Amino acid sequence: MTLFHRYLLLAALILLADQATKLMILANFELYEHVALAPFLNLTLVYNPGAAFSFLAGASGWQKWFFILLALGISVWIVIMLKRHPERRRENIALSLIMGGALGNTVDRLAYGKVVDFIDFHIWPVFNLADTSITLGAALLLLDAWLSGRARNKANVSP
Repeated sequence: MTLFHRYLLLAALILLADQATKLMILANFELYEHVALAPFLNLTLVYNPGAAFSFLAGASGWQKWFFILLALGISVWIVIMLKRHPERRRENIALSLIMGGALGNTVDRLAYGKVVDFIDFHIWPVFNLADTSITLGAALLLLDAWLSGRARNKANVSP
């Protein structure tokens, strides 16, 4: 299996895990029903018609198609980047995490018209595994940029 295919497999596993957890929640919870797992953590079924932090949730419906097209466009770009630069492992793992999460939320938008969220830490908006994957991917991209910049700076410094 090539590196390119491993990155695609990672994105597919994220998508499958995200959808499996959402299907379990949908099968066992009513809207706004919650179960306390710890004093700081609940499972709570909510729907989000917008993006992160309910951005554009109150829009008239156009945002659904905007976010679907955006996620699909970004996913196409990510596949191209994974194919062109398979040697960039850290960056490609980050991109795979982002793509898997973006596609997970896209499946929700197509199936339900909104995103299924269920992880509730009380002090943060309710989210899901796709959101977690996107966030981890973005953080890893930032780390990669920082480490790559440091490596370039070291290479440019003369002894």
